[in-house]
Amino acid sequence: MAANQGERARRRLSTGERREQLLSVGARLFSESPYDEVRIEQVAEIAGVSRGLLYHYFPTKRDFFAAVVERESGRMLRMTAAVPGVPVREQLTAGLDTYLGYVEAHAHGFRAFHRADAAGDRTVRRVYHRALAAQEAQILAALAVDPEFGPAFEDAPQVRLAVRGWLAFTTAVCLEWLREGELTREQVRDLCARALLGVLV
Repeated sequence: MAANQGERARRRLSTGERREQLLSVGARLFSESPYDEVRIEQVAEIAGVSRGLLYHYFPTKRDFFAAVVERESGRMLRMTAAVPGVPVREQLTAGLDTYLGYVEAHAHGFRAFHRADAAGDRTVRRVYHRALAAQEAQILAALAVDPEFGPAFEDAPQVRLAVRGWLAFTTAVCLEWLREGELTREQVRDLCARALLGVLV
């Protein structure tokens, strides 16, 4: 009886809801274990679906991983979204705190994503470039409405290049921080904040 009720509950999920459920399970597993140790069968079992259904949504494990990363990148953008009226300097500290907390909690997934990008994985690289462009646009938009910087900062090529370079710098710092662990999160946050402000002012 309980099993039949469970089957009916699973069938009630829409396509979008099912996809979101699978991605949520994937985000947890990829944060807890290295990429190679996460099995598709494990994802299907936790979600209560067949392996075939999971492959219907995501043809390969790499496609599934890329979709998880894309979902998490979007979530991170929302978590670090600019707050109207709050100076960029203040938002930078809060945004980096949020970002570094996420990186620390999802260390395995963060490392796996950047290893795949560095290895030239096309699926992951497409996700990476979309996420990078969105982060860049979000930072430039925040600078444009801050009286300390102003609209000229959003369109200036040198500022765009500086922000893009800073994003690469922050990624490299995070990967090293996860590997070495010599600095506290606050020290890494302050280092990254000073780096961005240093190239802007």
